[in-house]
Amino acid sequence: MTKTLRRLRPAAVGAVRIEGGFWGPRIETNRAVTIPHIYRQFERTGSIDAWRGKRRHSYEGTFPQFWDSDIAKWMEAAAYVLESGRDAALERRIDRLVGLLAKSQWSDGYVNTYFTLHRPGERWTNLRDMHELYCGGHLIEAAVAYAAATGKKTFLDVMRRFADHVDSVFGRARGKRRGYPGHEEIELALVRLYHATGEARYVRLAEYFVNERGRAPSYFEREARQRGETGRAWAPLSYYQAHAPVREQRSAEGHSVRAMYLYSGMADVAAETGDRTLLAACRRLWRSATRRRMYVTGGVGSAQQGERFTFDYDLPNESAYAETCAAIGLVFFAHRMLQIEDDGEYGDVMERALYNGVLSGVSLDGTRFAYANPLAVHARPPGDHPTGFPPERQEWFPCPCCPPNIARLLASLGRYVYSTGPGQGSIHLYVQGGAELEVGGQRVLLEQRTEYPWHERVDIFVTPERPARWTLALRIPGWCRQAALSVNGRPTPLAPLVRRGYARLTREWQARDRIELRLPMPVERVHAHPRVWMDAGRVALQRGPLVYCAEEVDNGRDLSDLVLPRGAALRASLQPRLLGGAIAIEGRAQRSDMQEWGDVLYRTDRWRTAGARLLAVPYALWGNRQVGEMAVWIREG
Repeated sequence: MTKTLRRLRPAAVGAVRIEGGFWGPRIETNRAVTIPHIYRQFERTGSIDAWRGKRRHSYEGTFPQFWDSDIAKWMEAAAYVLESGRDAALERRIDRLVGLLAKSQWSDGYVNTYFTLHRPGERWTNLRDMHELYCGGHLIEAAVAYAAATGKKTFLDVMRRFADHVDSVFGRARGKRRGYPGHEEIELALVRLYHATGEARYVRLAEYFVNERGRAPSYFEREARQRGETGRAWAPLSYYQAHAPVREQRSAEGHSVRAMYLYSGMADVAAETGDRTLLAACRRLWRSATRRRMYVTGGVGSAQQGERFTFDYDLPNESAYAETCAAIGLVFFAHRMLQIEDDGEYGDVMERALYNGVLSGVSLDGTRFAYANPLAVHARPPGDHPTGFPPERQEWFPCPCCPPNIARLLASLGRYVYSTGPGQGSIHLYVQGGAELEVGGQRVLLEQRTEYPWHERVDIFVTPERPARWTLALRIPGWCRQAALSVNGRPTPLAPLVRRGYARLTREWQARDRIELRLPMPVERVHAHPRVWMDAGRVALQRGPLVYCAEEVDNGRDLSDLVLPRGAALRASLQPRLLGGAIAIEGRAQRSDMQEWGDVLYRTDRWRTAGARLLAVPYALWGNRQVGEMAVWIREG
């Protein structure tokens, strides 16, 4: 296809090294601990047994109709590990799974272990709820990743046959079903399959799913009648983003993970087909999601009921759902828009979500996970939690979509760091390590040495095969207002270089050219829009890309009573023994004298307050010590 709107293409995972610094230990924990831990959970719950063709009488309260997607995300994560370095045992494990999947494939190409085992006569009869296309999409993504990592084609061939089957079943031609998935995912997977195979009809199938969505009369309602369902559906069409055709949708609605996957698929289809009306819809939905419905942590989806968006500026803290998968989906959407428009706004949101709303989803030791990511936790009786989840991270969930999702994102982090375009290399994230890219027809090595985001300095070494003139684009984060740049030790004015959030250095690059980028990170107080009534009179603390929070373990109980004076100084310092070595924020605050209150519930007279120490830690690291209260937004007085 030749109409692409995409200006940039992400680096391959295998072309990027992430070593040391902030991310290196997290990536290694993901490889050595999290990925094996997830597989053991699959064995414990019976997910792998289902692939072996075994029917369990009890699934321990889990949702087996989703299992293919969970295992697929694990396989994709493992494939990225293999792309970064060989692991014979891991490769054999994936090959065994591929063999089981291939054995279960129907003669017409259909693949879904749940329906094969339990509902073989009900294939494609409940697209709204049963996730067949969603599971198939994740399997396609895993197959593409595994082929790229190993060169083996068996898995890819299995999923091509599945995609061909889907293409034969769905569409507008006579005799086909005019359906589309209840949970979006296959749209972006089909575009990845096109990139892996060069087969353009996979893009056309993705385009069909995007364009058919939300048309009247509703396919979901017609399908329900055919199943004999009567009465109202349990969720409105907006829950599935099926309330209107995508080009007519004005705001981010419904289940937040589904929405982010849909918007990612829309961006992919727009990029590949040159559809500017679809791109305009992506921009409109981006603005709705990120400017009126996103938490300061990069989380999206404010309501537990339906795991959904609600309305503009409705961002409650204690009951914030902010599912880990939704933040991951926002990273996907931001990354795709960044490749199309080469604009730092998308990079800024991608960074915010990665460092806060995503990374909070996994513990430092890599074995416990958050499904919901609230911005406040208060003292409550056991079992009484506004999000439906306990405040501490869990080893597993009945619906375990988040653990393998975060595993595959962390394993593929390199692709979000670098991109290339005609005559241009781009650095979106500042990460210790390096990359081998092709820019202007030659190999270029980029090396980053940095402790970002703990420290402000980033040293970048550029080594082309031969001297050549091209552009290196460096994202200047939106939170940074006093960035400084030097090239080979010579200060370089930034203002003339910055366009759309990137400093664009165009010059003839020589071997071992060195760039020094300084991104000052003062502690800042963040205020929410006045219409976010939950945060009125409160501030959040931010340093660089990291949002901070106060925990009970450091500040005592009753965090809602903590008041940060407007003029109070705030100091950031590295504390080597805190959470593996983290920069904390300290300051002086005020608290009520609780003893003065005694057994009184209300009073009209003033009461004493006393000075208190405030210590805030990165939100991504909260809950790694002991269960207790937590607050991102602190009263300001």
